[in-house]
Formats: sequence, C-alpha cells, structure tokens
Amino acid sequence: MIVVIDGLNRHRYTELLDEMFALRARVFGKRLGWEVDVRDGREIDKYDALDPAYVIGVNDENRVVSCVRALQTTGPHMLSDVFSAILDGEPPLRSATIWESTRFCVDTEALERGTSRNSMSYATSELMIASLEYARDSGISDIVTVIDPVMNRVLKRSDCAPYDYIGKTTPMGKVSAMAALLDCTDERIDRIRRFAGIDGDVFVDATREEALSDNGGAAIDAPCRKDATFAQSKREESIQAMLQDYCYDQIADAATPEELAAARRLNHSLLEIGLLKGNDALFKIN
Repeated sequence: MIVVIDGLNRHRYTELLDEMFALRARVFGKRLGWEVDVRDGREIDKYDALDPAYVIGVNDENRVVSCVRALQTTGPHMLSDVFSAILDGEPPLRSATIWESTRFCVDTEALERGTSRNSMSYATSELMIASLEYARDSGISDIVTVIDPVMNRVLKRSDCAPYDYIGKTTPMGKVSAMAALLDCTDERIDRIRRFAGIDGDVFVDATREEALSDNGGAAIDAPCRKDATFAQSKREESIQAMLQDYCYDQIADAATPEELAAARRLNHSLLEIGLLKGNDALFKIN
C-alpha cells in the first residue's frame, strides 16, 4: 500500500522518511553505484529540502519497500542541474503542469520474485499507479523522469512505456541515464493496472496512515478515527489554500504568454477536478 508524504505532513513521518532515505542509499549508492551523497547510511540531497512529495510503498509489516520523489520543474530540479548533460544542449523543461520524478526504487532484498503482493513486480506497478494517480489528481499532465536502461525496460514491460525522451543517454556511475516523458492519463494508469492485476485503491486509509506516523497510531479507537477524519479534512483545506496561492504565484510570475497560458491551464484543471473551490487566481491578475 502507498502513503504520500509532502511538505504539509512531513513532520509526522520522520521515521518513515528515515527508512526511505536508507533504502535510497542501498539502491543508488551501493547497488547502482550512482555518485550520490550517502551519510550515516542515508541518501539525502539538496532537492529533499525543497518540500517535494514522496510516494512511498509499505508492505504488510509497514516496512518501506518502494519510493519515488516528485518535484516541480518550475524551480530547481535534477534534470536541469545534476543531469543537465542528458539534455545535450536542450533547455530544461519548465512548466507548472510537469513534475520531475526521481529516486524511483524498490527493495530487491525484502521483495520476492513473481507477481504476488510481496513481489518486486507488484510493488513496482503499485508505485507507478500511485505516482501517476497522485500527479493526475494534483492537476499534473506529464512527468519527466531520469531512468536507466533497466528501468526503461521495466516501464515497457509494465505497459507504461514513455511516450518520448529528452536529450541523449548519458553515463552516470555504473549505469547510463536517460530522461523519459510519461503522461498522467487514465489510459496509462488503466494499462498498468491491467498488467499487474491491481484493482481498487492503492493508497492507505486514514487508520493505517495514522499507524504509519511517528506516534505509531497508538490506541486508535473510534474517537481517534474521528480525529483522523477531521485531520484529513483540515489537510485537504490546507492543500486547497496552498494550491490557490501557488496558482496565483504562477500567474503573477509568468514572464511569457506561454508561461501565463500554462499557469491558467493548471488553475482551470484544478478547478475542474475540485481541488480548488474558486477561481480567484484567474482574476487577481489582469
């Protein structure tokens, strides 16, 4: 199952994030040999300080078995900075409706082979589904992701092949890396679900979300579940306010007609799916 951690709830999941950073160190630092900064067995970089969203998979014992990071492309991101060689002279993507997905990995030591719920294949597909659904529901149209040839083959086998690539394949440590584009459409999500045989909601419910937090969900009874529901409602209100401010900032800071059009499309998309309850961002700027 999947839990999403972002700037709004990060303070409640320090232990889960610590476990995720340890998984990243084992995968990218040790197994793949990427040139990453590993300290005290944790792989953390400067982009983790920019309040990204983390989509994290946990098994039945609540152990982290998969993760991926999502970051806006309107500010600093890895493809524009760390992996700029991949672009081969092309300008980096900058769009309010495109997110960068990086640090996608699964725990090959904890997961089995095959297609069971505890398999690498299932965990990989579940993480893909959750990442795309979370992005889609946040008004994001496309994801750009830096992957290696192995992950590229995994995407193709999972019926989630990129629709395009940017720049060129470039050596990075023990492997090569490339930048791929994925659309966050229902069609793509449905293809992955059919491939993996995954039905229903892939995200944890409010009770398990609380159990995964730092307090461990101690004594979760009916009153606590009511509190969790209230907290979820308040989080949704906070997200709406944050998205409204973000849309306003994007429109206010647009430097070209194209950027202004992209910002207004994002505002319109968020209104359509109900993540915004008003259209103030459209009219605060003449």
